[in-house]
Parts: sequence; structure tokens; C-alpha cells
Amino acid sequence: MDRNAIVTAWEVHQNEDWPQFSSPHQGPLMTIDTVIGGCVVYYLDSSDGLDVQRLAILQDCLDDLDDLTDQLDAECQPYFLRLRQLASLLLDTRTAP
Repeated sequence: MDRNAIVTAWEVHQNEDWPQFSSPHQGPLMTIDTVIGGCVVYYLDSSDGLDVQRLAILQDCLDDLDDLTDQLDAECQPYFLRLRQLASLLLDTRTAP
């Protein structure tokens, strides 16, 4: 995986505001956003990449995003689809040479 793609996706995501919406899933989505962000920071600060535990957590976050994003209003979906793409880029690092 191209590290620059992750850096670019992270910068774009950081520059976006949290979407305004009302949902019983807002708390879990905030947690997912925070966890994925933490994994990005760890990845970018570490020369070792992501460990098995963080990769498993990312996969869980992706699964949860898949379940929750479809239930959201169309206006806020782009934020979470972008977050999903960022997590997918990180997961792709496990198969990169």
C-alpha cells in the first residue's frame, strides 16, 4: 500500500467536520471514528506498521460501519464512506510487501 495514499486520505478526513445528524448510532459511530483515527496515527508514527490486534480492531470497525452506514441519512453517508475507505487502506497494508 502506498503510504502517501493513507496520508492523503487522513488529511482529507481530518479536514471534514463531523456530520450533523440524529441517530441512535451516533455514539458508536463516534467511537469507530476515534478508533480508526487512532490506528491511522499509530500507523503513520510507527515504522513497524499495524500489529495483529489493531488489524483485527480495524476489521471490526469496518464490519460495524457496513452495518450502520446504510441506516444513515444520505447527507452524512459520505463522511462514513470516506472513513471506511481510510480503514480499508490501512487493512491493505497487511498484504503489502
